[in-house]
Amino acid sequence: MNDTRKQADNGSARTLEGRVTSNKASKTVTVLVARQEQHGLYGKLLRRSTKLHAHDENGECHEGDLVRIAECRPLSKTKHFRVVEVLARAAE
Repeated sequence: MNDTRKQADNGSARTLEGRVTSNKASKTVTVLVARQEQHGLYGKLLRRSTKLHAHDENGECHEGDLVRIAECRPLSKTKHFRVVEVLARAAE
């Protein structure tokens, strides 16, 4: 567990920001990460999104929260990220 924390501190781990869409699983949240990319031929900006599963050890994330997640070793078949911090809480 300490290895993943050291990796994030060194800046070598990829960090992303996204919104929590589900926290129904135990110690796992689903994070929607949105990005914009430009169409190769026409140049139009396209909105793309990816759903990623992240490890939430303390269960502190709720639906709608804006979180920062960092890449880590595979924790399960689909879980390769962990929650680093909650940037903004959802309005309740």
